[in-house]
Order: sequence, then C-alpha cells, then structure tokens
Amino acid sequence: MSKIEVVNFEPKYRQIWDDFVEKSNNGTLFHLQSFLDYHPAGKFNFHHLMFFENQKLLAVLPGGIVDNNIFWSPVGASYGSLVTEALPFEKALQLVDTMMEYFDNAGFKEIFLIPPPIIYNKVITQNIEYAMLYRKFDFELHYISHAINLRFNGDFLSSFDKTARKTIRKIFLEGKIKIEPSDDYQTFNEILLKNKAKHNARPTHSLEDMIRLSKLLPDKVRLNMVYYENKAIAGSWLFLCNSKVVLCFYNMLLYEYEHLKPVYLIMYETVRWAIENGYEWVDIGVSQDTKAADPMTPAISLINFKERFNSHGILRSTYHYKFRD
Repeated sequence: MSKIEVVNFEPKYRQIWDDFVEKSNNGTLFHLQSFLDYHPAGKFNFHHLMFFENQKLLAVLPGGIVDNNIFWSPVGASYGSLVTEALPFEKALQLVDTMMEYFDNAGFKEIFLIPPPIIYNKVITQNIEYAMLYRKFDFELHYISHAINLRFNGDFLSSFDKTARKTIRKIFLEGKIKIEPSDDYQTFNEILLKNKAKHNARPTHSLEDMIRLSKLLPDKVRLNMVYYENKAIAGSWLFLCNSKVVLCFYNMLLYEYEHLKPVYLIMYETVRWAIENGYEWVDIGVSQDTKAADPMTPAISLINFKERFNSHGILRSTYHYKFRD
C-alpha cells in the first residue's frame, strides 16, 4: 500500500484545497479556506493538514492548536474532521493511522474532531469514523441536531404536523406577514442581538462577520427576512453547506411579534426553497439546553417545535483521542 504523506497547508494550496472540498464526499462550507478567511488574521492558531498519496490529494483536515498542544477540528467553524472521497475501509484506516502518527510525532497531547453529521455525506459511509473508534478514539460529547428529509412524495406541507399546517395556512390566508430574500444584515443583526439578549447570550457572528461572509461566499449564504407592515420582525440566515444540505444557522424574531408566528413562515419558505433548488436535507441545528450544567441536556420544548416540521434527531458527535503522557 502506498505511503501517505502529510503536508502542512500553505496559501499556495488554497485553490487545490477548496476544489477538493467541493468535490469530496463529506466536505462542507465550513471546511473551505474561503470560509475560514472571514476570521481576522491571528485570531486562531490554525494548523491545517493535507494528506497526499502518490502526489494526489487524498484528504484535508482543517483545524488549529488550542491550549497546550491540543488539536481541534474545527477551529472557527461548526464542522471539521477529515474530508475525503468515499474511501474503502482499508484506505480509511491507513489515513487515520497516518493522522495519529503525525500528531504523536509532533508532540500533540490530544485530538478533538467534529465531523459533519452523516446526512452531509453524498455517499453514506462511516469508514473514517469506524477507523477512529477501532483505534480507540472515544467521544467527548454528543449533541442532538434536527434535520428535515426533503426526499418524499407529495406536498411537503402535508408532512408537517397539524399545528404547523394550520398555522402556515392561516398566515397565507391573512396575508399580514411576508418573507423575501434580503441583504439587510444591519437590520437582521439588530433582531439577532435582541433575540440573543433575551436568553443572556451573544451571537457567534458579529455584523462585520456576516457581511464579510456574504461577500466571500455570496453563493453559499442566504438571508431571508420576514416583514409586517414593512417592518422587519424576523429573519433566517442559511448556510448552503454542500450540494445536499441547507443549514439554518440563525432563525431569529422580535418577541413582541411572536403572536404572528413568523418562524412558521420561515420554516415553510426554507423547506420550499431547498426542495426547489435540489437539496436533500434542511439541518435546523442543535437542540441543547445551554443553561444546563450537563452540555448534552436536550431542550425539550425546542425539539418539540422542530418536530412539528417533520424533522428527526441526528447526532453531532465530538471524537477524542488522548496520547500517552
């Protein structure tokens, strides 16, 4: 079996890296160098790796060094871990062994990897994950995320539960609110900040971050805004992660307009648009109780709401390996 060579990422490889991610089996928006570019220089100690076999790129691994020689993938993104084609198991195991040998020889103490959930795979395979578990990786955490499968027969609205169907039909009948694409990130950010403040939280992205991402990747982000009497009352920022999955990164509303049920309209439009544009899944994101002591605690009311739209739970897991002291 040919030897796999590990190469540290350099800017000269940027286009090769991004082209590989786009054509890979499990790559997403979050693995692209053009996405990671939105971070200010020096914010993270990036340590991206490329794996070559016979001078052909076999895999990429975005990530960075945190604390004291601990490698995390991703850093500055939602999903990371190894990006590959749909590899046969023996090659996947060789790749994982090569990765572990590299980190061990380089003096790293621990590895944390968060691959995208299985719905992001173009070919459903978990050879890489099994290879890691076989080599005695363990799990740091599992989060429950929720996703809507868009591949079904018939009107998608009929797959929503009774409350969702009734609410959405009422919205259309009354015509009080409307939803449309927008580039008004300033207004969306105001809604985002007010919404997060209600929960004593801060958003992951600043206004400048969102504007920068919209310019860096105009074909991979989409902002929808909901209006009532020409006033923006809610919005949704979507990431078009790869050819299979649309991710709802933020669904936000002004709570004084909650009675108008704008998030129901957001969910309807997101699913409608995703189906129309050939996607297979809408990922609605993780459903954790962020105030609980146990980070894995599910947010039951949030899960119940997401399930109104025919979503089902999928795992977002963190793989962990600790080298010998």
